[in-house]
Amino acid sequence: MILVGIALSLFGVGFLCWLLFALAVYATPFFVGVTAALVAFNYGAGMVGSLIVGLAVSAITLVACQAAFAVAKSPAVRGAIALVFGAPAAVAGFHATFGLAQIGGSLEVWRDLFAVIGAVIVGCTAFVRLTRTTGPTSYERSVAFISAQPPSPPLASSTTGD
Repeated sequence: MILVGIALSLFGVGFLCWLLFALAVYATPFFVGVTAALVAFNYGAGMVGSLIVGLAVSAITLVACQAAFAVAKSPAVRGAIALVFGAPAAVAGFHATFGLAQIGGSLEVWRDLFAVIGAVIVGCTAFVRLTRTTGPTSYERSVAFISAQPPSPPLASSTTGD
């Protein structure tokens, strides 16, 4: 029975880590959506209205940031957009890793060290997932598609009389 408990605990921790890495790129849209939902709720939108506002703002934030990252050619602008996505993910990774380290009962120094390492890993994961979903070739493909000329007519073929 103890082995089943240990196996399920490891599975649960592994699932939570996978979930953290899978959702790291959505930390910024989630934060912006929750903030918009709270503002809408404070202005009297009600529970359903604030939920709709939060979901809409989250979706708009995600799409706008990914589109801006795809269109930006400057490495400085791309880095700033990636930092906007990576910083909240790093904070979430810090707190998640810190909580997992507290469960393990490690010393205070090791908890902090694990939390910092987790923050760096989760922040880098969010950055990589953002760059993978909207790579630099997406801008080049969209420009090539927009500026594509219709195919030119074939040159007049010469007939040999066969």
